[in-house]
Amino acid sequence: MNNLQKKKILVFGGLGLIGSSTARKCIAEGALVTIADNRAPMYGANDFNMQDLEGKFQLVIGDIRNGDFVNEIVKGQDYIFNFAAQVNHNLSIEDPILDNQINCIGHINVLMACKKNNPEAKLAYPGSRLQYGKIKKLPVNESHPLQPLSVYAIHKNTAEQYYQAFYKHYGIRSVCFRITNPYGPRAQMKSSGYSIINWFIRQALDDKNITIFGEGTQIRDYIYINDLIAGIITAVTNPKTDGQIYNLGSGLATPFKKMAELVIEIAGGGKLKKVPWPKNYDNFETGDFYADITSIKSAIDWMPSTSLRDGVKKTVEYYKQNRKYYW
Repeated sequence: MNNLQKKKILVFGGLGLIGSSTARKCIAEGALVTIADNRAPMYGANDFNMQDLEGKFQLVIGDIRNGDFVNEIVKGQDYIFNFAAQVNHNLSIEDPILDNQINCIGHINVLMACKKNNPEAKLAYPGSRLQYGKIKKLPVNESHPLQPLSVYAIHKNTAEQYYQAFYKHYGIRSVCFRITNPYGPRAQMKSSGYSIINWFIRQALDDKNITIFGEGTQIRDYIYINDLIAGIITAVTNPKTDGQIYNLGSGLATPFKKMAELVIEIAGGGKLKKVPWPKNYDNFETGDFYADITSIKSAIDWMPSTSLRDGVKKTVEYYKQNRKYYW
């Protein structure tokens, strides 16, 4: 799929969902992988995610907010996946300065380090569908207006512009993604702020209520982790994607209630509970969303292949076997 044999790869945030899945795939493809992570559990870091591959990668503990650390670790890397992030939307509201330090300043540190010490590297940046804000037309393509509604989305959008600027002005190659709603094995399961499907799976396996707002008719686009990282790796290793921005999702429209009912069916537990939309929700609710993924499918040899049913089934099976490491 990708020419990664003996390539040197750095994965920031490599102990989390997307980072560990990317690291595992790159190792399987013969790459020389270094994981850099600050081991913050609230952001998804979990040593168990890579435990079975111990000895097949290098783990370095550090933080992208530390410029000296980043300056050293980027040296000699061929591809850099910058998945280190503050991922909780609610926390970004409570502590916007922290969110800025991680989701903006951290990325400037990485870009500046590459400019100084490794200008030949190519980087992958995972943005968010939330960068679009209120949705005006479905499906959403990359030319849709960007009007982010939350602090988290503003910072995601800002970081994307940093990558674009460093490519334009300094030739630091990157590819940016606006990711929909990822889910799958190895996600943090302690709160709903990381992956809504994973959180619902935990609630169902614990036979608790699964809460949905209103009638649950809002539409979302969910992408299984293996499809997501296949798209990211294939894109970052393709020179045609230098400086490009792509939607990365399933491209399928799924009502929220249908997703929740599927989780309950497959997990064999849990109960659907409808509650009113919270006060002022409209300030942050984007409306229905599913991505137009024509652009990335045209640019590279990739398309999602995992149905929501199969993805949820694989995820449920994983946590049934490994729940003690995530609960």
